[in-house]
Amino acid sequence: MIIKQNLINFKKGLPDQIELVAVSKTKPISDIQEAYDAGHKVFGENKVQEMVNKYEELPKDIAWHMIGHLQRNKVKYMAHFVHLIHGVDSLKTLIEINKQAKKHERVIQCLLQARIAQEETKFGLQFEEIENIIKSQEFVALKNIKIIGLMGMASFSDDEIQVASEFDSLKTFFDKLKNKQLSTFNFQLSTLSMGMSGDYKIAIKNGSNMVRVGSAIFGARNYIA
Repeated sequence: MIIKQNLINFKKGLPDQIELVAVSKTKPISDIQEAYDAGHKVFGENKVQEMVNKYEELPKDIAWHMIGHLQRNKVKYMAHFVHLIHGVDSLKTLIEINKQAKKHERVIQCLLQARIAQEETKFGLQFEEIENIIKSQEFVALKNIKIIGLMGMASFSDDEIQVASEFDSLKTFFDKLKNKQLSTFNFQLSTLSMGMSGDYKIAIKNGSNMVRVGSAIFGARNYIA
């Protein structure tokens, strides 16, 4: 019942318009089932095989979000059920997602990952690269994917001003794209996924409407050496 209470407490402090992705990576089926029984149905995983295993064991009305860096050769394993893919950072990956989605007669929702952090280890596209992708004929031809928003990860830093600035830069770019009215069938922005356990409050203040939080709900993560 601890997870249920954690969920209740966390959601009390979350504005109504913010969607919570409960990050369940490394957590056992029983923990996710407890959160599900408490009424939560949106979960995030960062490894495709782990997400597939959990999908097979758990209720089928769960909305599974792939939040980790995605390798193209893994798309086929989740194409039949994944609800939203957060970390798309290349046109080649979009083409592969489209190909696998078509096989299952689905349209898979995706977020383009923007690189806003100063750290060299973070994945993501430069803003100019995102604009080039969505203007390309190759992108417009993709009928089995839909870009519904952007995702970004701020620097892992105690400097809240820097973190806020990085989030703000993505919100500004997000608004710029929306105002350009570039909408096509496969490009309709509504979601800005920013903020994790350590910085979600800053992200919300700077325009996020989707946060990815695990430890506040499930407790410390279980890593296997």
